[in-house]
Amino acid sequence: MNSPDTAATTIGQLIGGEQQLTGGRTQEVFNPATGGADRRVELASKATVELAIAAAAAAYPAWRATPPAKRARIMMKFKELLEHNAEQICELITLEHGKVLSDSLGELQRGIENVEYACYAPELLKGEHSRNVGPGIDSWSEFQPLGVCAGITPFNFPAMVPLWMWPMAVVCGNTFVLKPSERDPSSVMLIAQLAQQAGLPEGVLNVVNGDKEAVDTLLTDARVQAVSFVGSTPIAEYIYATGTSNGKRVQALGGAKNHAIVMPDADIANAVQALMGAAYGSCGERCMAIPLVVAVGDETADAIVAGLKVEIAKIKVGPGTKAGCDMGPLITGAHLKKVIGYVESGVKQGADLVVDGRGISVSNHQGGFYLGPCLFDNVKPGMEIYRDEIFGPVLGVVRVKTLDEGMALIDQHEYGNGTCIFTRDGEAARYFSDHINVGMVGVNVPLPVPVAYHSFGGWKRSLFGDLSIYGPDGMRFYTRRKTITQRWPSAGVREGAVFSFPTNR
Repeated sequence: MNSPDTAATTIGQLIGGEQQLTGGRTQEVFNPATGGADRRVELASKATVELAIAAAAAAYPAWRATPPAKRARIMMKFKELLEHNAEQICELITLEHGKVLSDSLGELQRGIENVEYACYAPELLKGEHSRNVGPGIDSWSEFQPLGVCAGITPFNFPAMVPLWMWPMAVVCGNTFVLKPSERDPSSVMLIAQLAQQAGLPEGVLNVVNGDKEAVDTLLTDARVQAVSFVGSTPIAEYIYATGTSNGKRVQALGGAKNHAIVMPDADIANAVQALMGAAYGSCGERCMAIPLVVAVGDETADAIVAGLKVEIAKIKVGPGTKAGCDMGPLITGAHLKKVIGYVESGVKQGADLVVDGRGISVSNHQGGFYLGPCLFDNVKPGMEIYRDEIFGPVLGVVRVKTLDEGMALIDQHEYGNGTCIFTRDGEAARYFSDHINVGMVGVNVPLPVPVAYHSFGGWKRSLFGDLSIYGPDGMRFYTRRKTITQRWPSAGVREGAVFSFPTNR
């Protein structure tokens, strides 16, 4: 194995079409399945990020003038390259994140669907036209790009979330600086290289790996016009406050604590299967995961807990690259320790730990960051495991007597990202969907993540900003409307000055 300090195993920056190492600070990139650090990532300094912004600014005039159809064709080619290189991309995701390969493939596919939607830019960017709004006067609107845009993305979806952002931004005529998570940077860099192979000009997409120094540079540099962010709520709030105070358009998606209500009439067997994937898929490291089940009635709760215990016993935990594994490790040792701390807190605060995933041992991977599925019953509001976003394989069951009581719990929580209801009752489902104060709702669907031609965004402290991410809102976020009113007076006709406000009367 090469030394981690060699250039071959250090991931650097992509600036102006060139990969480079600037000799700055580095940190280890771990393989969560083994606990070892096989490579390093360079953390961009303020000066390095400024170089990336300068490259994006320099590329903007020519790219803005590129016809939307030509920009879309590059996205079409890029989509083909993503599909052709899917296996290699997913191997890198699993190597650095830990999720099983099938989950990595699902993540990439959702990202590809957003690239596919971006290919419709010539249609999406069409404005509106009205002839003769007044005598000989026409009026129309256009959607024009903003300039240099930036994206700051999380570790849990290293391929998908960046693809929520920059493809739509660049196809609308902007240039982009992407700051991915420094925990799993390799798949991001490969995807950026594929974009260049597809024909994206130098400087249109730049990638800087880094930490808070890089983030703050993007938030304060006057050349950056807009910032997209996905991550935890405290950071989202910081991103929004800092970015907007520096005159930027900001969309900042924060955390979640998604509740699933199970009604007494629900198909319990199907609900249990759905909850298993929603709670323990990707080791619970999803903002749309279901960490709380709100069971209406003790009989419903007893059936759900019994069913979950049976299914949890079947889960195979191990390295994401191993065939047949359902759940891989957590992202880092520090995060593993944090999640175990929440399990201990739940026990201390009086919840019933029905299934304890602590102490799991994975053969030949004793150094990996593994935690087995954990299941709590009798979770109460006010407990840390109820209140906080744990971001791990910890599922809690809350017992309520009525649907209204369960909905009140959801509405009172600070987060409003996603929720779902399991029921056979159409009236209950309609009432829940209409009245719950959450941005994304599923009916017998545990992870109601919108497809690419809709938009993704929660309510309350799960989203800061007026526009959701990707889909129609994505196009609106990365453009601004300009309305033009035009008149060509008839030759030889001289009119006097009009001092009153113009109208169409």
